[in-house]
Amino acid sequence: MKSQSGVSFDRPLLVSSAKEAFRKLNPRAEMRNPVMFVTLVGAVVTTIAFGVKLIQGQFSGFELQIGLWLWFTLLFANFAEALAEGRGKAQAESLKRGRAQVLARLLKDKREERVAATSLRPGDVVVCETNDVIPADGDVIDGIASVDESAITGESAPVIRESGGDRCAVTGGTRVISDRIVIRVTSESGSSLVDRMIALIESAKRQKTPNEIALSITLAGLTIVFLLSVGTLKFFADYSSQAAGQDLSYIVTVPALAALLVCLIPTTIGGLLSAVGIAGIDRLVRYNVIAKSGRSVEAAGDIDVLLLDKTGTITLGNRMATDFHPAPMVTEQNLAEAAQLASLSDETPEGRSIVVLAKEKYALRAELLTPSDAMFVPFSAQTRTSGVDILNSDGSISFSIRKGAVDSIKSFVEQKGGSVPQEALQSVDDIARTGGTPLAVAVDNQVLGVVQLKDVVKGGIKERFSELRRMGIRTVMITGDNPLTAAAIAAEAGVDDFIAQATPETKLRRIRKEQEAGHLVAMTGDGTNDAPALAQADVGVAMNTGTQAAREAGNMVDLDSNPTKLIQIVEIGKQLLMTRGALTTFSIANDMAKYFAILPAMFGLLYAATGASEGPLAAFNIMRLHSPQSAILSAVIFNALIIIALIPLALRGVGYRPRPASVLLLRNLLVYGVGGLLAPFAGIKMIDMAITTLGLAG
Repeated sequence: MKSQSGVSFDRPLLVSSAKEAFRKLNPRAEMRNPVMFVTLVGAVVTTIAFGVKLIQGQFSGFELQIGLWLWFTLLFANFAEALAEGRGKAQAESLKRGRAQVLARLLKDKREERVAATSLRPGDVVVCETNDVIPADGDVIDGIASVDESAITGESAPVIRESGGDRCAVTGGTRVISDRIVIRVTSESGSSLVDRMIALIESAKRQKTPNEIALSITLAGLTIVFLLSVGTLKFFADYSSQAAGQDLSYIVTVPALAALLVCLIPTTIGGLLSAVGIAGIDRLVRYNVIAKSGRSVEAAGDIDVLLLDKTGTITLGNRMATDFHPAPMVTEQNLAEAAQLASLSDETPEGRSIVVLAKEKYALRAELLTPSDAMFVPFSAQTRTSGVDILNSDGSISFSIRKGAVDSIKSFVEQKGGSVPQEALQSVDDIARTGGTPLAVAVDNQVLGVVQLKDVVKGGIKERFSELRRMGIRTVMITGDNPLTAAAIAAEAGVDDFIAQATPETKLRRIRKEQEAGHLVAMTGDGTNDAPALAQADVGVAMNTGTQAAREAGNMVDLDSNPTKLIQIVEIGKQLLMTRGALTTFSIANDMAKYFAILPAMFGLLYAATGASEGPLAAFNIMRLHSPQSAILSAVIFNALIIIALIPLALRGVGYRPRPASVLLLRNLLVYGVGGLLAPFAGIKMIDMAITTLGLAG
């Protein structure tokens, strides 16, 4: 097994691809590619011409070789496509084997009933316990469990799936390894994520994206132009040879014209076009990303605006308490003690970090607090506070400690008849400006101070954004933080812009605004509130752990649920477009070089003076090829071999480097344009020398 970016050429794959190459010689299959269909017609015509001469008792080794190499050209092109398809089919077969018949525990009227997983319908409720295979895609509606998703994602570490929130989605074919969950089925039989993954891989060879269709039309147009040119060449040759009093009929034959046509039309990119597209989707699959269509893969390559969620993508996600800022006349230790007591019932990572910070700085452990003397107030998203009420011996409240969002604590204090001191508000602003999150702490109507939380920016993310900027991609951070906090984190992370206090409506408006300005937008999301924006974005990557609404709205699903993978998806899309462009440039440059190889050699004797060995057109035979026959044969051989030589590049993709489009274009022209122009001169000359030495050109 190779790495995700590597190319695997194991023996079974090569053998099966070789067999498939012969099966693809079916004219109906070749008609999908006009360039290769013309090559097929040329091979058939050359074979018939050789057969007719053979029946007449004339054996032409030259025409036999031309026919064989034309067939090899077809086979090599088919082999490239079959090899690209085969790499994905192996994964599809693995998924099929893992999707063996599964029995589901259908819950009806509080009773379980064993049914086939294929009979489940959206809305059905099933139960899964330890070692059960989850029978279908769905959402956890009750319970929490550890789930092994290695069959889908390849990651051995189990993940937690629980009811509520944005980590409730489960995938059919995965296995519960602990506890018990109740699942509501959300997919029809045959349309689960695994089914779509298998269909994507198996149907890749039949999908054509808009860019691929446009390129196919361009290649078909070039083929028609050269077909008309070569078709009239016989008449030109007959007229010129008659005017010069020469006989060129032994040179300008049907096999020679067929060979000339195949060499001049863009067979290199025509033979590799399908392989490039399939390999692009295959690279995405190897990164555990499922694209619902090839169109979305191409769109990823054209993206110039990225909308990235702050939490988990730009930052590590869990904000940690880093400092205490006491109000006037309050010691830092008193603030830390109150903050710790108010956070004992806060099970969020932020709340636990406050308890730990107070313990580390002042060795506070809440030892003096007796549970019977206190009534804890757990944190809730509605109040955005947590705390504790200290009770008197008669059960009445002596005083209340609260910790939470500044506006919530302000309301709490004001209800008690107090106010927030100006010094505390200044601390709030200072923390926000540095990218932190302030939480206020109060005892009844007195604000004791502010706790600073810090959301840590991921290492190396600023450099990644710099690379994207060099590519001409603008990054926009999405966060629910206030504008001051958002601005500070945006500056630290190096993003180009940010959306603070983001709501589903603001995300959607921003995407539409960017699209109206002519930009292509990509974003990630996992919640139901992200669904509208995911559906509107040109590339919407939904997290596999997210809600069903998000997964249905996006045109890609990340099985690993890694928000930072959006950057890799864009790079894969750009690599696909770069590879296709590079091979197209190389192919057209090749055709120009082969023109100078064949035509001057074919007509080098035309209008030659009496007794002279060369005519005026021989001056264009700059490679000094041995004879017209050796020139034609050498060009045909090179044309076939160059396809097989470029298969690894088509499957692996052009080396990706974050650069502006103008720099990439210049590099493309220099490497693949100039390289494609020079390679045939060297290659055809060496082949000409070899076949002349071996006596194969006669």
